[in-house]
Amino acid sequence: MTGIAIQPQKHLMLFSGRAHPHLAEEVAALVGTPVSPCRLISYANSEIYIRYEESVRGCDAFVIQSHPAPVNEWVMEQLIMVDALKRASARRITVVAPFYPYGRQDKKHLGREPISARLIADLFRTAGADRVMSVDLHASQIQGFFDGPLDHLTALPVLADYVESHYDTAHMTVVSPDAGRVRLSDQWSERLDAPLAIIHKRRDPEKANQVEIAEVVGEVRGRTCLLVDDMIDTGGTMCQAATALLAHGAAAVVAAATHPVLSEPAAQRINATDFQEVVVTNTLPLPLGTDIPKLTVLSIAPLLARAIQEVFTDGSVTSLFDTQRRPAVLPHH
Repeated sequence: MTGIAIQPQKHLMLFSGRAHPHLAEEVAALVGTPVSPCRLISYANSEIYIRYEESVRGCDAFVIQSHPAPVNEWVMEQLIMVDALKRASARRITVVAPFYPYGRQDKKHLGREPISARLIADLFRTAGADRVMSVDLHASQIQGFFDGPLDHLTALPVLADYVESHYDTAHMTVVSPDAGRVRLSDQWSERLDAPLAIIHKRRDPEKANQVEIAEVVGEVRGRTCLLVDDMIDTGGTMCQAATALLAHGAAAVVAAATHPVLSEPAAQRINATDFQEVVVTNTLPLPLGTDIPKLTVLSIAPLLARAIQEVFTDGSVTSLFDTQRRPAVLPHH
């Protein structure tokens, strides 16, 4: 008697760490699958324990975890979650890390330094991840650090849709806050069909060991200037750039960035700078007690949900990379 091969039925399961459960719930609602229950405990000595409360055997698992401070705790939690899924026979495991941890440590600047972004990729792989999904990596070469598929999504269409619907882009100049963000700014310039300007920093030769002074290369006088970056951490670069633009005659300054790290003293700096608006996404939860009246937060959940659905159905994630496409945006404040 010839045996009949039974094709296992695919089923998608979403799991969330404790760093940003609200984002995971948003994604789950859009995907149409609830966040699967699990027991997560931090013991008195800070060790983390997890146990999934239902079978995960044969599932296509997506583990969503943001990485705000304390970064190391949330990295370890996600690694433990992946390990538990692997040992419980999940069929495929995708790490969803909207803000890639240690993404700024992507190369050696000096001898005897680590490449921590590569180490994070190795840890995910060792824990059992088959795939990684992230949004607006600080350095594109991180895509090559993971020995497997890494889906590099971009929030540019989400942010650009908002800017186009709220501002007159015909009188807008896209501005790179430093030389390192020129490539990103160029993508924005192409998307908005707006001219590009660059903040160039140089030291004042008459003042040794003094702060760099900023020169603006490009036409900004009388225009709305859109400062773009992948993240706002302490806010120093963005606020200094905004001050320089206003000093050069900009009519208004708007800032747009994907990741609101907002380490101290970012809130104070932003509130003390004459921004018209600062627009970010919710790849990270805002630090507790953040009070920035000019801050607008857009949801990245629709983009993550579409990417998860494409991966689950073996569709094309590449279609989401096109900055000219305009996925739906769910703004919230």
